[in-house]
Amino acid sequence: MTNLPIHPEPPASPPNPSLVVLGRFQPFHRGHAQLIKAAEEWRRLNASEMSLVIVIGSSNRPESMQNPWSSEERIAMLNTWLEAEGIVDVSIVSVPDIEDPPNWVVHAERYHGIAGIFFTSDIPSAELYENAGWPVVMSSLEQRDNFEGWRVRETARMMSTVNDEKAVRSVLSHSVPSVVVDHLISCNALRRLAFLGEGGEPVG
Repeated sequence: MTNLPIHPEPPASPPNPSLVVLGRFQPFHRGHAQLIKAAEEWRRLNASEMSLVIVIGSSNRPESMQNPWSSEERIAMLNTWLEAEGIVDVSIVSVPDIEDPPNWVVHAERYHGIAGIFFTSDIPSAELYENAGWPVVMSSLEQRDNFEGWRVRETARMMSTVNDEKAVRSVLSHSVPSVVVDHLISCNALRRLAFLGEGGEPVG
């Protein structure tokens, strides 16, 4: 088990069975957008009685180059994009890490509810939920290499000291939805990346 604080605490009443999408969203990028659009389309066609629950992982990690944005900041990114896309009937929950993969799903169920359906493009996550008895729907992700989180973060760090907002938008919009780029710029949420001082981070 981890010594990380359990933040936030699980809600008193988890959501009803839902279609669950999991990510760290560091930051929210176009790969995430593809996944959520696919999940919402699948939900409408196959499980319209369920709502969509987006799970933000690693809510309790300290600030680092691998985790530069807080869960609150990531919720704001998601809400900005969801509003622009007109996606409603969706809940966002934050789940802290416990560094115990075999018990991850039981832990996460306290936040996102039980007996739902897990929608993912990530094979290790799919295996965790399948082993816990969840139905899993696999989605393909186009241009996966371009949308790996560490690549997007490194690009954002390179642009974090650039004062030309037009240039920042031009570069980041290739991998991050334009409305999210605008949000990050308006909140001054890119500048800190220049001062985190890490390099060669692992994929994640």
